[in-house]
Amino acid sequence: MKKNLIIVTGGAGFVGSNLISHFLKETNFKIISLDNYSSGTKKNHIKNSRVKYLKSDTKNISKTLKNYKSKIHSLFHFGEFARIYQSFLKMDECINSNTIGSHEVFNFCFSNKIKLIYSATSASIGNNGLDKNLSPYAFTKAKNLEMLENLKKWYKFKYEVVYFYNVYGPKQIKTGSMATVIGIFEDQFRKKKPLSVVRPGTQSRRFTHIKDTIDACHFAWKNNKCQHYSISSKKSYSIIQVAKMFNTKFKFLPARPGERYASALTNMNLSNKVYKLFGSIQLKDYIKNIVINR
Repeated sequence: MKKNLIIVTGGAGFVGSNLISHFLKETNFKIISLDNYSSGTKKNHIKNSRVKYLKSDTKNISKTLKNYKSKIHSLFHFGEFARIYQSFLKMDECINSNTIGSHEVFNFCFSNKIKLIYSATSASIGNNGLDKNLSPYAFTKAKNLEMLENLKKWYKFKYEVVYFYNVYGPKQIKTGSMATVIGIFEDQFRKKKPLSVVRPGTQSRRFTHIKDTIDACHFAWKNNKCQHYSISSKKSYSIIQVAKMFNTKFKFLPARPGERYASALTNMNLSNKVYKLFGSIQLKDYIKNIVINR
């Protein structure tokens, strides 16, 4: 039977919906989105006969996709709890999603010989690996990488890992507890409100446009080398520097637990070298366009 189906967990979210849009244009695969809509939204649904949207939790992936498993070519696992500070407030939700749910996804792919592309985070391996203990989020993501390494060692399980660096762009979350930094700033700027900078403001980040991120995911999927890839910008900015790009007022918010103070490029992950990719879209150009077209 021809395997012509791609699964995207978190397909109604920011990154997942952009990935689906990209694969509809660049491939002939059919796509199923699996999302529990904790942060995803139906507004991100794409009207196309090749896409089906299923509301379900990754903990139930084997049951939800039992009638499709023989047709599945690959699975992009983006449907995890994905915020540092919020993982302190919602630790149970973080663990249920990133530990229990993700292990079900890994097992589903392993048991059915499905190619896995996993979205990792720079937050789990920064500061020479010490940042993995900064938050429940970073801890769970780091443990998932260890699990994948062991599955490869024990069973020769093949997968691709892509590290995300502060992704921004169309469909990013702009309000609420799961909003991104650039999304928050953009929303506040358009509403003529002071930008909210978490103290000290000197913490640095590498920001990557969603198009560059999706292109890297496609490259990893196509390359099929069982490797780790990072997609980031070459230049890092402090949060204050980013706020100043908007040329407007900003205010400070209290420091938060789990905050990282430096952004470092991923050099090594466990036994794998990381294949470094750099985005072509510059943050300053993106913000300049927002300011000009306010």
